[in-house]
Amino acid sequence: MRLLLVRHGQTTTNVDYLLDTAVPGAGLTELGEQQAAALPQALADEAIEALYASTLVRTRLTAAPLAAARGLDVLVRDGIREISAGDLEMLPGDSEHGELYMRTVFAWAAGDVDLRMPGGESGAEFLARYDGVVAEAAASGAGTVALVSHGAAIRTWAAARVDNIDVPFAAAHRLANTGTVVLEGSPADGWKALEWAGATVTPAGEGGPAGQPVTGAGG
Repeated sequence: MRLLLVRHGQTTTNVDYLLDTAVPGAGLTELGEQQAAALPQALADEAIEALYASTLVRTRLTAAPLAAARGLDVLVRDGIREISAGDLEMLPGDSEHGELYMRTVFAWAAGDVDLRMPGGESGAEFLARYDGVVAEAAASGAGTVALVSHGAAIRTWAAARVDNIDVPFAAAHRLANTGTVVLEGSPADGWKALEWAGATVTPAGEGGPAGQPVTGAGG
């Protein structure tokens, strides 16, 4: 199975660099709408048979043009929403609050799943909900499935679950709006990343270890 993890289009809170993770969240900017409209062409070579989006407005708006182009329903699932910022909600992502958010999520990916976001969920809770949607998609029998999700959620889940994506790689490689990670595999056999935002993924990562300040907070 091919699994496409697609980050949503640009939002107003992306522009302001805020930790916007709660439902319903911000809508798309004009640029974000253009990015969403470009997705069908960007993914023209992918034989997408099922399309999922999170419960946040921005992912559903991003998925809509692709759904229309392929004649697919958008399957809305809470499990692939952004990682809750808890007490850090709507604080600046380019500050110590954003660094704490990203240190926490990458600590989860490194195995400290009992750690809890201040006022938010634990790593075990996040991974369980994201795993649940991936398992549903895999069980559907579709050959290629797209999940329109969020930056921190995609990077964290990939670092935790994909064989050739580690924490240093995910920490060093932000995912731009509508950037796509292409995976192959299954929940039972594991996942291998083929592409990260258009670039071929090699086994070796780069960047600092989990726990050091990293950038790219906010979904």
